[in-house]
Amino acid sequence: NTVRTVQTLLKEAYPQTTAFNVAVQDGVAAGQSVPHLHVHILPRAAGDAYAGNDAIYDELQSWAPRNELVSPVSLEVLPDEQRRDRTREEMAQEAARYRAVAEASKL
Repeated sequence: NTVRTVQTLLKEAYPQTTAFNVAVQDGVAAGQSVPHLHVHILPRAAGDAYAGNDAIYDELQSWAPRNELVSPVSLEVLPDEQRRDRTREEMAQEAARYRAVAEASKL
């Protein structure tokens, strides 16, 4: 259900989206780069750069936000030993931001 909700939000944010690639990474052998299960949800459109090939999976391995998809951001990825768990307050603030987006799109 969460994946479907995110897909709905992405279709609203990127109206050219006609399909999605959904990849679950659970374990290092599956390409997991951070120590928790996560799902990649990639909006796709007919004729995009990955049409008809599997190069999208190579991109997953080196993913970073792209300027053409989002506002420019600085993505600093710390080595695992320097990472820290987010606090409950930080997670609550993030959840509130996502909830506001979902409510604005009437999901």
